[in-house]
Amino acid sequence: MKNNKYLFLVFAAVLLIIAVPTVLIMDYYNLFPQKTYSADDFGIKTVESTVDFDGDGVDDYRDIMLGARQDAENKPKYKSEYYANAFPPDNIGVCTDVVWRAFKAAGYDLRAMVSKDISQNTKDYPNVQKPDDKIDFRRVKNLKVFFDKYATVLTTDTEEISEWQPGDIVIFNNNTHIGVVSDKRSSDGKPYIIHNGGQPNREEDYLPRTKVVAHYRFDASLLSEDFLEKWQK
Repeated sequence: MKNNKYLFLVFAAVLLIIAVPTVLIMDYYNLFPQKTYSADDFGIKTVESTVDFDGDGVDDYRDIMLGARQDAENKPKYKSEYYANAFPPDNIGVCTDVVWRAFKAAGYDLRAMVSKDISQNTKDYPNVQKPDDKIDFRRVKNLKVFFDKYATVLTTDTEEISEWQPGDIVIFNNNTHIGVVSDKRSSDGKPYIIHNGGQPNREEDYLPRTKVVAHYRFDASLLSEDFLEKWQK
């Protein structure tokens, strides 16, 4: 009887040792099923862009969000690498690739716009020693400079939940990570973030786990037509 009790305690201890880290890991990566909410559940009006740059009948902000979601659903393998043609294949990507692909879905060539500004205003980009249009647009710190100049700067207070809208761009963690705001929300009204850090769920309740350093909305109506670049590739 004592042996059986001892074996049971050992078995229970082993299960606990295995179960606790597993639960913590699953919770960290948002692998437990979670109910998602919409802006309507919190009485929040979804902001729509006055611009439909690619003329597909979907406004820019939603196009950007849907483009990011498409990349998330594709689940590209996280791999940071330089490409001679600038663009990684669809099944490869890092956090910045979510963003240019999102802009592509709205008809914009983010690479062309970033590269043009860097070539004309290199001094504005402290992390660029020599412009390289094959990689500069895939650097978070360069995108921060670009969006600081050409997007609307918004609050970084995640408690102001109505100020966070689908298609917004968010930079995190000392300018080392970037993502796009989803139209899904958690139970407290905070938006999910669509991003690629190599995690299992690319659209997740990420804001409570990180530090927001910048939050933007790309409003093309505030920019000159000469500045905007259409996706041609």
